[in-house]
Amino acid sequence: MTSFDSSPTITAWRALLAVAVVFVMLTTTGWTAVRHQVSAGPRQMALASWAKGRIAGHALPDADASPARLARFFATLSAAQSDRLADAYPLVVGNMNGAPVTLRYRANRRALAQAQVVEQLRTHDSGLSPDGQGQALQRMNRFRSMLAEDRQFLAFDPSGKGLAAEVFGDLDRADRISVVVPGVDTNLLTLERSGRRYSAPVGMGQSLYAAERAARTGTRTAVIAWADYTAPAGLGMDAALGNLAKHGAVRLNALLGALPGEAPVSLFCHSYGSVLCGVAAHRLPSRVADIAVAGSPGMRVDNAAQLRTRARVWAMRDRDDWIQDVPHLEVGGLGHGADPVDPAFGSRIASAGGAVGHSGYFEPGTESLSNFAAIGVGAYDSVSCAGSDETCHSGISGA
Repeated sequence: MTSFDSSPTITAWRALLAVAVVFVMLTTTGWTAVRHQVSAGPRQMALASWAKGRIAGHALPDADASPARLARFFATLSAAQSDRLADAYPLVVGNMNGAPVTLRYRANRRALAQAQVVEQLRTHDSGLSPDGQGQALQRMNRFRSMLAEDRQFLAFDPSGKGLAAEVFGDLDRADRISVVVPGVDTNLLTLERSGRRYSAPVGMGQSLYAAERAARTGTRTAVIAWADYTAPAGLGMDAALGNLAKHGAVRLNALLGALPGEAPVSLFCHSYGSVLCGVAAHRLPSRVADIAVAGSPGMRVDNAAQLRTRARVWAMRDRDDWIQDVPHLEVGGLGHGADPVDPAFGSRIASAGGAVGHSGYFEPGTESLSNFAAIGVGAYDSVSCAGSDETCHSGISGA
């Protein structure tokens, strides 16, 4: 595996350290982290109902059909018919790649309103423990916040800990599209935070959108805060394995393959999100121009070439980020491989000045955010490289 020090002794020591870390995880969390039980949540029930549904006397298409097939289906419907489907099956249409973007927004607003009512009833459910009622109150308040008039959700599923994807800007008319892929502990209750605002997916997306608009005022940008995958809960076994990244990569590529228009897309992948982006890389649509990772534990490859993507690969890490102390190795499926900010990895290493630790890369005023924004709008000459050399600019120019 690639590392800053290629000494066999150092490499062997890091391998032993990685095994020790895994042993501690197993003894403290057990194997429960790698076992997942699937139950029939609200969306599964909605899909079952959709499968039996009809419109204008015709059966509805398979909800898992290709985005192109579903786009053709919606193109045959009147506006009233499309709205009727969104209102009748909001958890299906709202998460359907291929459905018109604005229709998905409508469906998810309806699904959010319904979910809010469910949680409001649960706050008074005597069958729930006080903790259960408290969590219902938290979810009710989260859904109420998500229902604010100007918010646009491209995905929403209240099942389990929940999934969502929020859009900032006009996705249909964008010249450039950015997708923020967050890391561990991402769920509906952590989708946004009042404290440490820019460490949560919504805050990251809002901050990047504002920075991109400032970086190139004439470019129409759209940013997706993509919390639409099951992320690891804490730093247990799931965070050390690639299973959730593998499943998330399928969902990410499904989203990317269904985005409207032909605008170039940039991915901004934080922490475990960079593992997901690494797994997804070889199947990314050709319109994905950039993959930028920050605070990465690895991308499950030895070097950038092994990602098998035509996208430019960028990496950054703040000097105070604790992730630098995680062994960048992969042993028997545990760990995520080489360090993307190791020069030998082959990524373009951008400065993370001002980020302050693992969760500060999207803080306004930081060099890390400015670099993200420059990448997002294609202003590559404005990216500040890490260190004194300018090799991160090699072979590209401002677009």
